[in-house]
Amino acid sequence: MATLFHTIARHRVAAALLFLLVFPLLMPYDALAVNILVFGLYAVGFNLLFGYTGLLSFGHAAFLGVGGYVTGMSIVYAGLPWPLAVLAGVAGAALVGVAIGFLAIRSRGIYFSMVTLALGQIVYYAFYKAERWTGGENGLRGVRVEPTTLAGLRIDFTNPTTKYYVILAFVAAALWLVSRILASPFGAVMEAIRENDRRAAACGYDVARSKLLVFVLSAGLCGLAGGLRAVHLSVVPIDSLHYLTSGQAVMMCLLGGMGTFFGPFVGAAVFLYLEDVVTNLTSHWMAVVGVIFMLFVLFFPRGIWGTLLHALRRRLREPEPPAAGAVGERVDGVAEVPR
Repeated sequence: MATLFHTIARHRVAAALLFLLVFPLLMPYDALAVNILVFGLYAVGFNLLFGYTGLLSFGHAAFLGVGGYVTGMSIVYAGLPWPLAVLAGVAGAALVGVAIGFLAIRSRGIYFSMVTLALGQIVYYAFYKAERWTGGENGLRGVRVEPTTLAGLRIDFTNPTTKYYVILAFVAAALWLVSRILASPFGAVMEAIRENDRRAAACGYDVARSKLLVFVLSAGLCGLAGGLRAVHLSVVPIDSLHYLTSGQAVMMCLLGGMGTFFGPFVGAAVFLYLEDVVTNLTSHWMAVVGVIFMLFVLFFPRGIWGTLLHALRRRLREPEPPAAGAVGERVDGVAEVPR
């Protein structure tokens, strides 16, 4: 069993994609599966900054929204093919990430979070007021994706199943990139910054430059999620930029397990599925989901996926695994964080 566990860990991208390939069969309808795929990628981008580098941002909706708006405007006003428009959205989000990150990394702790929140709201206000280009409070409409032929395959986004697997191809590329980053020496630098940025600086790492690079990579991934959401919905709602959407990234990451590779997707699936189910029962779905989130934080501080991984690892080492602890607790004298 240990061999199986380590094999899955080494091939985590393949394992994740195998699950995502059959994921639509587990959902009540394809549109929900697409939403989970998009927001799972959004949470993965956020997790790169929060879970692996230890920087809590409250303004990541800015990158989701900018990616969506740049993608939508590239299609509506410039007439770009949707794949190029999505790449333009990624570039736009990354550029905004450079600007926000350059200012935010000069602060630490809660001040970093507040700076990202304030800058994110500035981006929201700018797009809200640019009504001529963005549609203001009504959002950007008319983001139509015409059927195309790519590599001999006809891609028609009016077919939800086709849409899911086309978006999955982009998500797969993003997951592969994240996996390569985490497996590289730079991934070790990220974790060193998370554990103790001053010690990382004392070891000779350029902490400020590393933080900025992670911020931009995270922004680009969230921008990709925003661009894919734009072509999925055919509209870019203004709430893509709202601070509540930033809060969703935090909730998804904590629900699934911060600092884990597949945890953000688990968190996104649980959050959106609960939202879909509870909204059919009551209009006060946010209160119900909030209570459930609070219970998970209190009793599963590692998140759903992080708790499962921790329990499996403990079971492989000891006959009876003890109760799971909080992220970063010390086990046998060694700081342990779920991977």
